[in-house]
Amino acid sequence: MKEYFNNKIYYLAIIIIFCSLDQFSKIYINLNLNKLLEKDLLIFTIEFLRNYGAAFNIFSGNRLFLSFISVISTIILSYFIFIRENKRINKYGLSFILAGSIGNGIDRIINGYVIDFIKIKYIDFPVFNIADIVINIGVIILTISYFSYKNKYDE
Repeated sequence: MKEYFNNKIYYLAIIIIFCSLDQFSKIYINLNLNKLLEKDLLIFTIEFLRNYGAAFNIFSGNRLFLSFISVISTIILSYFIFIRENKRINKYGLSFILAGSIGNGIDRIINGYVIDFIKIKYIDFPVFNIADIVINIGVIILTISYFSYKNKYDE
């Protein structure tokens, strides 16, 4: 029983840490925009962008719909992390996705847009934020889990 609660604390810690990191980075960018805008930081630059849509600006201008999706995804992901039985690695991956989803959801609900600010210098890729990175880490974890599980039982 103790391990059961300890694991839930780890998932909650991931969610709180990365959601907070995302929100603090956006606040920092907002407060220091003049100093940071177009600043050269090795492989990326700071470029402030208000994203009124979802990934790659799809559903742009649909604040109510996207806010609703953020709330629903938070409920569904929370269920799969904290209530439903699932492999531990999957719960870690889902925790990363939930942290990013909450981070972007907070922006969308409060501001009506998501703040994106990281621009990779050497490739043509959309501007993104910490929440987007965290979501992708979660997807990578789930992908690795899927293929590890699939290969294990395909032999």
